[in-house]
Amino acid sequence: MADFDWPWQYKFPPFFTIQPNLETRKKQIEAWCTLILDYQKYLKSYSLDVKEAQNSPLFYNKSISRRLHEDGIYTILGELQKKGHIEWKDKGRKECLIMWRTPEEWGKLIYNWADSKGLLNTVCTMYEISNGDDSADTDFHGIESWLLLRALKSLQLEGKCEVMAGNEGVKFF
Repeated sequence: MADFDWPWQYKFPPFFTIQPNLETRKKQIEAWCTLILDYQKYLKSYSLDVKEAQNSPLFYNKSISRRLHEDGIYTILGELQKKGHIEWKDKGRKECLIMWRTPEEWGKLIYNWADSKGLLNTVCTMYEISNGDDSADTDFHGIESWLLLRALKSLQLEGKCEVMAGNEGVKFF
């Protein structure tokens, strides 16, 4: 993971222990939220298994022999859930979907792309949006279909597109 730009806190041992002081904890949790979203974005990963993640470089810094324990991980994930960045896949909260951008943020990016490509008032397939040549240089290239659909549904609520029956295509307005 040498290419990932770890924040300074990652090398600071107290970062891996949830702090008792409320102001310090607030800043720490915000830093963790940013780190998790940045790391998932770097990996282009949209899911997280809590058990597996405990031993991953994200929550375990081997160079300083520190790890964020499970209760700390759940504290951070709870904050990300409040902000709309995660959803639990199961009732036991073992695995979650991670959205390093909210569906609304993805929708805005996709709409701006469609506008810049002259795709308003035309129909695009989901594949064209997520895997087509025209989207190759975008952040949403390779986006998972469930998240793409949520992003487009958020645009639909704003009246900026219509998702076609069967969820295979979309018309931008």
